[in-house]
Amino acid sequence: MVDDGGVAARSAKAQTVRNMMLSLAVVVPVAFVSYVFIPHDESNDPVKTVGYRVELDTARRAAPYAVAAPEGLAEGWRATSVSYRAGGKEGSLWHLGFLDPQKEYVAVEQSDGPAAEFIDEVSQRAERTSGTQKVGDSTWRRYAGEKYNALVREERGVTTVVTGTASYERLGEMAAALKAEKKALPEEAGKKNG
Repeated sequence: MVDDGGVAARSAKAQTVRNMMLSLAVVVPVAFVSYVFIPHDESNDPVKTVGYRVELDTARRAAPYAVAAPEGLAEGWRATSVSYRAGGKEGSLWHLGFLDPQKEYVAVEQSDGPAAEFIDEVSQRAERTSGTQKVGDSTWRRYAGEKYNALVREERGVTTVVTGTASYERLGEMAAALKAEKKALPEEAGKKNG
């Protein structure tokens, strides 16, 4: 008795491989031609710039502390993220992220919650160094880490952290541009005027 099952199986495998090679012979040239002739901009930056004025005004009214944001940054700085989260167990959190002119990340982070955990989280576990950095009239503590460096200032009721992948010089540039402000709620403004 002759078993043709083995021959049929080999023939089916050979046919599958042949079909796959024929498919590739058609698909690869089409993909190549598509790549060459369809315009694409490799310099296009996938990071989107965001406006943050509305969120900043809202946070300055809602936060229990003066919310910091930069004024007068040099050209080339781009805001990329913004958020405010009120009164959780970590406190009220303000975040404003930027790319500097060299496309390094710099963030302004603020909280009225426990300072140590907040600093650890937003600085990506950077360690406090013995160094400080003078920025205007203020002295900021330096933190150094594998991912981020940070400048930290603790004041009564709020911790401000300027952190990111940028150099201490760039972090200092951001810290120098910060203006902290607290805005009155509309009903409070009416009481002052009345």
